[in-house]
This record gives sequence, structure tokens and C-alpha cells, in this order.
Amino acid sequence: MSILTAPESNTPLQSLDEVEDFYKQRYPQPMTEEQKKPSVGTDPEKKVTEFRNYEADARPTVREFYRLNHAHQTYEFALAKRKEYLGLNRRQMSIWEAAEYLNQLVDDSDPDTDLSQLEHLLQTAEHLRADGKPRWMILTGFVHDLGKILCLWGEPQWAVVGDTFPTGCAYSQKIVFPRFFDANPDSRDVRFQSTNGIYEEGCGLDAVNLSWGHDEYIYNVCKDYLPMEGLYMLRYHSFYPWHREGEYGHLLNAQDRKHLKDVQDFNPYDLYTKSHAKPDAMALRPYYEDLISEFFPAKVRW
Repeated sequence: MSILTAPESNTPLQSLDEVEDFYKQRYPQPMTEEQKKPSVGTDPEKKVTEFRNYEADARPTVREFYRLNHAHQTYEFALAKRKEYLGLNRRQMSIWEAAEYLNQLVDDSDPDTDLSQLEHLLQTAEHLRADGKPRWMILTGFVHDLGKILCLWGEPQWAVVGDTFPTGCAYSQKIVFPRFFDANPDSRDVRFQSTNGIYEEGCGLDAVNLSWGHDEYIYNVCKDYLPMEGLYMLRYHSFYPWHREGEYGHLLNAQDRKHLKDVQDFNPYDLYTKSHAKPDAMALRPYYEDLISEFFPAKVRW
């Protein structure tokens, strides 16, 4: 039995990878200049958004995931989860131990891959390494999904993965499945209906209560150890309404604008580097343990 098996109301996805598959449909890799040229018979007046209806094409499990996510990710819920988890008092373990611990998150129902969670992390990191990225960025790639251990502590999928978005202000229509917010109690709270909601314009994303998930959790685990560029990659790699759709610019400060490109540069490694090629975790372990020791202490609070 998969460790992800649970009542359908809490576990709509057959695999956590289904969300990332949906990302790839909605946010395909940018086209090259050659690919942008219209082919014979292409209607030049047809908008890109008309070529595919991503919501209609989404798997029913993904649609159910977002229905639950948008209904339950309220402002108060996100605050409560920060209070519950960000004391980092669950356990102490090294970064490599955390990756091995995450390997308990297996999904026997996914027919498309037999890669472990550790091997997925290594795929991202190894692509960064092959492209000559700095050591801190390679390590950021290795740790970026470790926050999914929240699933092992009883959190439903909709509170761990999926696009993140600001709570406490009006929802952007560019968030996936925006109609599902009609079931969210915040949609009827007058405080949250304006563009700024409870926030001051230009307050900065650090002051914004984003929906809860693995991004915010792993950012807090790592915030004393990695450079600011890496911390932005960790904290906002699922904030697609910002870094892919260009929304919520009114909440940004100068630091957010400065580091937007860092998040955008990281996104292709997060989204498009997974394959069936299995990295040799044991052969790579000495390199990564040396890399980890350069930035992290022997034990980290989780």
C-alpha cells in the first residue's frame, strides 16, 4: 500500500508528480525564436491561450486537488500552520538524513516512474551542477522539495504541494482554477476583497501570508544557511502567479523585484529536469555530503 493512500477527500492525487505534470502543461518551456515563427496554416490572430484549455485538459484528480486547496487555504489556516510548524521542533537530522527520510514518501500507484524522492532531488541538483551553477545553487536544487516531509507528518496533499498564492487580499484570476475560490470563506470576508486587502502597497512578500505549503517550510529550515538568492528560490518556486504570470506586483518591494530573476532562473531546473534516468545516489553521496557540510551544520532543526 502506498504511504500516500488516504481517504479521497484528503488525497485526490494518485501521485504528487501529477501536480508537476499539470505545471508542465500550463507553463511549457519558453519557445525558441524559431519555434515562435508561425507555421503554414496558423491563424496569426489566434491567441496563445486559445490553443489549449488547461483547466479542461486537467486530470480529474488534479481538478479535485485544486478544489480542496482553494476551498481550505484560508488566511487563518496559513497562519495556524506557520505557528504549528515553524518552531522547527519536530526532530533534528542532517540534510542527507532528511532526504532519506523523505524516501518513505513512495507511491506504488504511480506507473510512470520508480524513482525515489532522493533520486528526484539528485536529478534537479545534477542538472544544475552540469550547467556549472554555483555550489549554493546546486545545494538549493537538492533541498528544494524536502519540505514535502510535511506529508509524512499527516498533512493532506493540498496543504503541501500546488501553486502558492497570497491570502488576505483579492485572488488573481490568473491563479489556476480561480472559480474554486468561491468555496473559500475568505472570499466572503470584506477585509480581503480589495487588491491590497490587509497589506500596504509595496510591503514586500516577506510580509505577505502566502498559502501554506512545502516552500514556506523548507525556506524556514534553511534561512540561516543559504544566500538570499537561494532562499528566494526555495520560498517562491511554487508561487507561479508571481514568477510566471506577473501578478501581485503591487505587493513587491525592491528586494522582491531584484530576486525575481533568481526564481525564474531556477524554475526550469525544478520543472523540466525530471526523467527516467536514475542517478546513482550512493556514488553521488560523498559529493553532496561535502557540499552540505559547506553550508549546513551536522544536524538541522525540522
